[in-house]
Amino acid sequence: MSLAHENITVAPLVLLSVLDHYNRTNTPANKRCLGVILGDSSTNTIRVTSSFALPFEEDEKNPDVWFLDHNYIENMNEMCKKINAKEKLIGWYHSGPKLKASDLKINEVFKKYTMGNPLLLIVDVKQEGVGLPTNAYMAVEQVKDDGTSTEKTFLHLPCSIEAEEAEEIGVEHLLRDDRDQAAGGLSIRLTNQLKSLKGLQRKLKDIVSYLTRVINGELPANHAILGKLQDVFNLLPNLGAPDEDEMNLNNKEIIKSSNNLQKALTVKTNDELMVIYISNLVRAIIAFDDLIENKIQNKKLQEKSEKDKEQHEKSNDIETKNNSSKSESKESSK
Repeated sequence: MSLAHENITVAPLVLLSVLDHYNRTNTPANKRCLGVILGDSSTNTIRVTSSFALPFEEDEKNPDVWFLDHNYIENMNEMCKKINAKEKLIGWYHSGPKLKASDLKINEVFKKYTMGNPLLLIVDVKQEGVGLPTNAYMAVEQVKDDGTSTEKTFLHLPCSIEAEEAEEIGVEHLLRDDRDQAAGGLSIRLTNQLKSLKGLQRKLKDIVSYLTRVINGELPANHAILGKLQDVFNLLPNLGAPDEDEMNLNNKEIIKSSNNLQKALTVKTNDELMVIYISNLVRAIIAFDDLIENKIQNKKLQEKSEKDKEQHEKSNDIETKNNSSKSESKESSK
């Protein structure tokens, strides 16, 4: 079940194009829109850069009955090659939000238009939760554990949203109108962290739900998924094991002293508070130094002004004496 491609990157323009297709065709809530995705699949990472819509109809009662315009695909593909020859037809998309029963058959149709295994991109146009609105899949042959014949199934691939520099400028310009202008940088960061935590919580609930259904026998055990989960658990830090100097204690004392997570959080919090305390202390010392310097400058200015005033008074006295002596000399001469 190994694939030549490991990651999928989707340009924001594709998401806007799919959303515009869904709204423009006024797709009912119980139906989906379908289209073609273009990009580059020559490396380990598939880059989805563009897309175009397709006329598509399917029967609600019978999933095997659906219509896809092959001539339209061929004509649009030829026109896209004239615009940008680097973009190849690499797969198809639909508005989901989940996989449908007819997806494998539709995927087989797109094989004759792609160079290899077509990529299926599901875009949730009415996303209610947190996280990315995209899911990428590729069809693979699944080998069953019971030795029966293999069958086609979709393998989920990690997907991310990446934009080039020109696209980032456009996306930031669009988000500027949607973002709350009164919110500061700290508020935006906290909101993003809250959304990330909600997304993590939703993923953990999906894992718990899957493992519960496997334990109850509702789903067969998939060793690939269980191996991935074991890798995740192996990456978690061992926060509950006691230290070497705590092994000689009894059980109650070990429980009290072996909470390494609490120790780590306490040490981290104390370090941060110490930095804040030292910063406030330095700021107070600097402010106090500025206050003393200001007092010294004011005192010097006051002394200077007093000296100038005394000199001005002395000069006035001397001028007054000179004037009086001149007047006396004039009177004596008369």
